[in-house]
Amino acid sequence: WLHRVGLADVAAGSRVRASTLSGGQAQRVALVRALAVSPEALLLDEPLAALDAGARPTVRRDLAVFLGDFEGPTLLVTHDPVDAITLADDVVVLEAGRVVRHGRVDDVVADPGSDYVAELFALNRPTH
Repeated sequence: WLHRVGLADVAAGSRVRASTLSGGQAQRVALVRALAVSPEALLLDEPLAALDAGARPTVRRDLAVFLGDFEGPTLLVTHDPVDAITLADDVVVLEAGRVVRHGRVDDVVADPGSDYVAELFALNRPTH
C-alpha cells in the first residue's frame, strides 16, 4: 500500500521520521494504516482532503478499487463531490445539519432535488 500511494520510501526500516512528513504524506500513511489491517468496517473522514492535486487522482482511483472489493460497511465523510461520485454508492447530503437529499449517487446526480444539491455536485439544474 505504501508503494501504491507513493510512499515506499517511508516503509518500515527507513529513517524517515513521522514528524518530517508533509500533511499529505501523513494523510496517505493514515489511510494505508486503516486499509492494511483488513478492517471489518471503515470510517473515512475526508480521506483525500490533504492530498496535493497530483496525488489525489491516483489515491482516489486505488481507494475506489479497494472499496469496490471491500465487503464491510463504509462511511465516507467528504465535502468533495468528485470523491462522493467516485467512491460512494449512496449519498446523504446535509445542508445546515439537515438531510436534504439521500439516494444512490446516479439518482442524486440525475435529480438533485434542490439548487443546493445541484450546486454542490456542479450540475446544471433545469428551470421549470
